[in-house]
Amino acid sequence: MLDLKYILEHPEDVRKKLLRRGESAILNFDEILKLGKERSTLIKTIDENRAKLNEGSKEVARKAKEGAEKEEIEKLRENLKNLGETIKKQEVDLSSIEKELNRFLLLIPNIPHDSIPDGLDSSTNRVERVWGNPPQFTFKPKPHWELAVNLGIVDFERAAKISGARFAVLKGAGSLLERALIQFMMDVHTKEHGYIEIIPPFLVTGETMTGTGQLPKFAEDLFKVENHDLYLIPTAEVPVTNLHANEILEGEDLPIKYCAWTPCFRSEAGSYGKDVRGLIRQHQFNKVELVKFCKPEDSYRELDLMVDDAADILARLGLHHRIVTLSAGDMGFSAAKCYDIEVWLPSSENFREISSCSNCEDFQARRAKIRYRESKNQKPKLVHTMNGSGVAVGRTMIAIMEQFQQEDGTILIPQALRPYMHGLERITPEI
Repeated sequence: MLDLKYILEHPEDVRKKLLRRGESAILNFDEILKLGKERSTLIKTIDENRAKLNEGSKEVARKAKEGAEKEEIEKLRENLKNLGETIKKQEVDLSSIEKELNRFLLLIPNIPHDSIPDGLDSSTNRVERVWGNPPQFTFKPKPHWELAVNLGIVDFERAAKISGARFAVLKGAGSLLERALIQFMMDVHTKEHGYIEIIPPFLVTGETMTGTGQLPKFAEDLFKVENHDLYLIPTAEVPVTNLHANEILEGEDLPIKYCAWTPCFRSEAGSYGKDVRGLIRQHQFNKVELVKFCKPEDSYRELDLMVDDAADILARLGLHHRIVTLSAGDMGFSAAKCYDIEVWLPSSENFREISSCSNCEDFQARRAKIRYRESKNQKPKLVHTMNGSGVAVGRTMIAIMEQFQQEDGTILIPQALRPYMHGLERITPEI
């Protein structure tokens, strides 16, 4: 959530910056300005009336002490009673305005950072660096879904039978590969990158979803539990960021770095017809997530370190990938700046996103009320939060299958992963 005070003091500057995301970013902006001014005026009026009420109460006490006529005192008391009723009504009006104002503020995205490129889609994203080279084949590489089915390690038909479209059953070496990737990623991040492992709940409340920006704007993308205020998490970012909701952290403890493996659940609303084959866009998938809380002056350095930590996973696996800075219109709702890490898929000869690392600055912290202080005498300030995939497990599995495929349809296991695969060097057809 953006700072209302800053919006009201710099309306045109905020409007201009939000427009970098596209016209939809300012749909409710004028209403926010209108309600913000009404709120300020009403608060001033209420404060003035409260001052009058306090002064009037003192006057009544003074008159009574001086022995004024009973009728005069009663008239003063009646005026104070009427003023009190007016204040109560004004407070109700203020509450109504603030509720409406908050509703609109929750729909406004974060302000893009000045360093990111302009543009409304991925065509204007900026490539920052590339790791490795695409694998060279003496044969036409197959897509991952064909490889997986031929090897018998993924079953899409039986998944559809039990759950419908966009689900998969992993079998044998496929299950082992998925599990090995999770353990490998978690070990690297906790033992070498310094993150604290978290296993959070996979169901969270609506308030928790609101804290990180999924609600109210993206309700259609979520799976909600019927008759309960509970949602299946779309990413571990949601529960892990909200671990410190409504808390004041100690400055000396920052940055705090968490990582978590969780299944993720997404309805994929609006993606009809996209990536209908294979494991690219599933309703349920595994992901390792990185989350940081830090001081504002450190957040962009910490973001760069997070990107390095996520990219390190792919480099250790020997997967050709690149890092791009997203343009203003291609970023997620809560991000001020976002890097995507994209992995090469030989079958389609293009890069696909496997991790997004975002600095949300104080956008989520304001919604979830996450603050810190340097000392007991200092006023608490909002932390900066950031999150990133460290990385998406299913898409890493896809990249391994496609980049390490052999002409006979088998798949070599990256060296770094073999200890987690019981020494298995190659995936061959399941019996």
